[in-house]
Amino acid sequence: MSIKHPIIAVTGSSGAGTTTVKHAFQEVFRRLDIQAAYVEGNAFRRFDRMTMKQKRTEALAAGSPISHFGPEANLFDRLEGLFREYSRTGTGLIREYIQDAESAARLNVPSGTFGPWREIPAEADLLLYEGLHGGCIEASWSRRSMGPSHNPRVIRERMKLEAQSDAGVDVARWVDLLIGVVPIVNLEWIQKIHSDVNLRGASEEAVVSSLLQHMPDYLRYIVPQFSLTDINFQRVPTVDTSNPFTVSDVPTANESLFVVRFREPKRFDFPNLLSRIDNSFMSRLNTIVIPGDKLRQALETICAPRIHELVDRKRSAR
Repeated sequence: MSIKHPIIAVTGSSGAGTTTVKHAFQEVFRRLDIQAAYVEGNAFRRFDRMTMKQKRTEALAAGSPISHFGPEANLFDRLEGLFREYSRTGTGLIREYIQDAESAARLNVPSGTFGPWREIPAEADLLLYEGLHGGCIEASWSRRSMGPSHNPRVIRERMKLEAQSDAGVDVARWVDLLIGVVPIVNLEWIQKIHSDVNLRGASEEAVVSSLLQHMPDYLRYIVPQFSLTDINFQRVPTVDTSNPFTVSDVPTANESLFVVRFREPKRFDFPNLLSRIDNSFMSRLNTIVIPGDKLRQALETICAPRIHELVDRKRSAR
């Protein structure tokens, strides 16, 4: 963590709401006159789109499938290196993953590849990361087995201890404000089913096979992050998603709630938050529940004071 060069990381899977978080933070940055450097998690993929497809085919044939969740397909060490360097010096190397034709034309490179590495502008007040691995910890045990316990606290402590003892990767240690945005697993499956079946023409059998192949990496590298987050937003549908293969449409924001959990609840004025976030209520001493369509309002209300605190601390240190 760093006083002079703070890092905010928004971690969560596609479709969870991480882009909404980014837009809400951009509005907060505008109001507070903050210059932010933006980093997308896709930039730290190990392979471009075509190479990844080839590698997955080869790995599946060899009986050891890989996924976008795990270390075989990601530059975890380079991501931690960026966070470490930025927290110390306010700079570091970033690049852009080219998602679409517009970005490809702007950088004159093919879609599905990467732009060139470049240095973060020195005038940035903070770094904002959005992607899958903003709180990732990779230790040697996680490659071998989940071990006897699936308790998040046990997993977190084991991962931290082993990351320190075997020079593993610990991205989370450099983050000053870690935000999790995650759908319940059935909703995540529904989004993948609709994407793969309706947009890519895959069969249901192929989707099930893909989910099973990706599950070990998902459990090892994605799930434990949400025990480390300072504030966690979990999207829960209010319609029946018991069998994701029979759900005709992806539940909308109006058909969802967000369960917001605070790691340090004593730092927050919950009566004030409840009065400012429409139709919200507390379900536990550290948890607020908000309507799905109030996510952006909640993000700005809850996170703006924390962002303000980070930047004030930075400016005072100058």
